[in-house]
Amino acid sequence: MTALATDLLRRAALPSCARRANGFIIVAALWILAALATLASIYAVYVINTATGMSVNEEKLQAEGLITAALELTAYRLTSIDADSRPSRGNFVFHLGRADVAVEFKSEIGRIDLNMAPKELLAGLFAGLGAKYQDAEYYADRIIGWRTPADPDGRNAEASVYRTAGLSYGPRQAPFEHAAELSLVMGLPPFLVERAMPFVTVFSGRAEVNVLAAAPEVLAAIPGMSPDRLHALLMALGPAAQNGQPVRGPGADLSGFTGDAGNAMRIALRIDFDNRHQMFAEAVILLRDGAGEPFRVLSWRDDFDGPS
Repeated sequence: MTALATDLLRRAALPSCARRANGFIIVAALWILAALATLASIYAVYVINTATGMSVNEEKLQAEGLITAALELTAYRLTSIDADSRPSRGNFVFHLGRADVAVEFKSEIGRIDLNMAPKELLAGLFAGLGAKYQDAEYYADRIIGWRTPADPDGRNAEASVYRTAGLSYGPRQAPFEHAAELSLVMGLPPFLVERAMPFVTVFSGRAEVNVLAAAPEVLAAIPGMSPDRLHALLMALGPAAQNGQPVRGPGADLSGFTGDAGNAMRIALRIDFDNRHQMFAEAVILLRDGAGEPFRVLSWRDDFDGPS
């Protein structure tokens, strides 16, 4: 008799309870193996997520260091130059660690300051961005009302405008703290606020606009500016308009704008890592002449906060 036949006869001779016990053990063993496999899968996912998180965190730390280095290099370049000769814009590149960094800086006076700009300049900006001029003047009035303190005699016409409109809040009646606060000003359409954001600031502290650092939309907003006047001005500036040097020489009509670079600089940078990852950042710094820290960071945004 073969061994297989002998085994079958032996199993057949076993009581039914013994056969059920053997089957239960096999099923239990299979469940344990399935559970172990699931745990192994969960652990593998955990390890992968942990490694990915550590990689992202490491890249973020590298990016913060590179951004800081870019701000320090920009501040060093600008503070090493006499304030009267300071360029209004410029760019440079450097390699540090495992990344290349491209830096571009511009005077913040190239933007329209929401706390300082006159009504005509604000209205000109909104008109240039697509608003009817009558509406643009209304928006400019609301911006000025937002930043203007209430009358000391207790009357508050601007707050009454907000109450009449049924808004649950009133105007700040103090300087704008952030350019994004523009979206709270009564009556301004969201699309117009979005269009205006690249051209406004709260950091320049100047009513004028720096022609060498300003975008065409800002230059077009200057009262009395025309294409012919702008062309004549750029021709009078000559090479200075190309390298951001201060305005000098006869023939440049500076009414409504300036060539002074000031102390507030907006810095845009692109970081190209060796692993081909890329990120962008933007910061505004205030240069400090004299002893102590050479600059102070007024604003900082990078891709870890969201698209710059």
